[in-house]
Amino acid sequence: MNLKPIITVKNLVKKYGSFTAVDQISFEVFEGEIFGLLGPNGAGKTTTLEILETLRDKTSGEVMVDGFSVDRDPGSIKKRIGVQLQAAGYYPNLNLTELIELFSGLYGIKVSPLEMLGKVSLVDKAKARYKELSGGQKQRFSIATTLINNPRIVFLDEPTTGLDPQARRNLWDLIRNIRNAGTTVVITTHYMDEAEVLCDRVAFVDAGKVIGINSPDHFIDKLVASGFEREKQVKSANLEDVFIHLTGKDLREM
Repeated sequence: MNLKPIITVKNLVKKYGSFTAVDQISFEVFEGEIFGLLGPNGAGKTTTLEILETLRDKTSGEVMVDGFSVDRDPGSIKKRIGVQLQAAGYYPNLNLTELIELFSGLYGIKVSPLEMLGKVSLVDKAKARYKELSGGQKQRFSIATTLINNPRIVFLDEPTTGLDPQARRNLWDLIRNIRNAGTTVVITTHYMDEAEVLCDRVAFVDAGKVIGINSPDHFIDKLVASGFEREKQVKSANLEDVFIHLTGKDLREM
C-alpha cells in the first residue's frame, strides 16, 4: 500500500460553547485505503467527518485534505471529494437519470447517467423514481452520486445502517470496488464486523478523543494476547453467513 497521507488532521478541536465535541484529535489517512472512524453515538465521529468535508467550521487545529487546507482552500477540497447525502438530499419524484443529470450539472461536468448507475448495479432502475427504490438501492444510488466528480476521496457516514444482510454484503463489495479503482474511502459505522472486513485501519473515537489507531487485526490480536476470551465459543461462521449461504448473495430487491 502507498503510505502517502491524503488526509492529515493535527490537534483538531470543535467546541459548541462550553461543550467540546472534538478534543485534540490527530490522525492520518493514507492514499488508497479504507479508513474507519469508529465510536459510540456522540463520540465526535460525524463532526470530524463534516469538518473534513468542509461542511462545518473547526475551532482550532490543522486539517489538510489532498494537500489543501480546509481554512485556506475549501473550494479545491470540494472538487476532490465525494460526500454521501442522506435521503432528504434527493428529490423523491425525479428518476435516477434525472437526479444524476441534476448533480452533474451542480458540479459543472457532464457524465453518462447509465455509466454512473452501472457502477452501482442500478442501470435497470434508470427510469425509476428515487422514492420507489428499496433501502439498499437508495444507499447504492447515494454512493453513485458521490462518484460523479471522479473524487480522490469518498466519505461514507454509516452507509449500511438498516440494510438486510444481502444488501449489506453487496454494499461491502461496492465499497471495495471503489477503493480498488484508486479512490480513498473514509467510513463511519457502528457495525464492528463491517469495519473488520472492510477497513485497512480504524481509529476509535470516544468523548471527542482518538483512543487508538491501527489495523483491525492488530487490535484483535493485541486483545487476544492479553488473555481475553469470549464467553461463547467462536465459530468459523456466524448466523449472517448462514443467511447468505441459504438465501444467496444475489440482489433481489424489488
